[in-house]
Amino acid sequence: MKTTGSLIVFLVLVNGLFAAPKLEPIIKGQDLAGWVVPTGNDQAGWYTIEQGVLKIKSGPKKKGSILWTGKKYRNFVMEFEFLFGEGRIDTGIHIRNNREQIQIGISGSLKRDMTGSPYISGKGYPVEAEGVAELLKQDDWNAMKIEVVGKKYTVWLQGKQVMTYVSESAIEEGPIGIQLHGGRTMSVDFRSVKLAELP
Repeated sequence: MKTTGSLIVFLVLVNGLFAAPKLEPIIKGQDLAGWVVPTGNDQAGWYTIEQGVLKIKSGPKKKGSILWTGKKYRNFVMEFEFLFGEGRIDTGIHIRNNREQIQIGISGSLKRDMTGSPYISGKGYPVEAEGVAELLKQDDWNAMKIEVVGKKYTVWLQGKQVMTYVSESAIEEGPIGIQLHGGRTMSVDFRSVKLAELP
């Protein structure tokens, strides 16, 4: 009996160690509580929530902005869905600061879609996500997962891993941002935005 009991305890502990992290919504309800909303958003309408969907849209002056989490993170996994809207989409998820991000849409510098690729200030796009052209949906929701552990960034699109990159310039802790690129007309929607902190 002792052996059986010990085995059960061992299996429970092992299962706990390898269990998938529990993702929690970081956009809740019909407002942006918990986020640092850019000044002027109420007039420009850059970031709004409609029926649980975060809608990002250029204002009349086409100013750029970033919606930041109020909380800072070290290691985390983030899952969400995005839907391209009108215009030339250039957005992305900033990782811990405004100098490193995972691109979504058309690169302003390369003039082509670089979804899933890391943009690092001073380096541009050091690697390019693979197989994105076959996976990306232009007129439907796309599922993306981003895992950040230390300096390592990993991205999945539609459940398939498309990119891994180790950023030597990564910082240890900081907020997460969702970008609206300036200088162009664009709109894009995000939904089911969830996150889990990792050890």
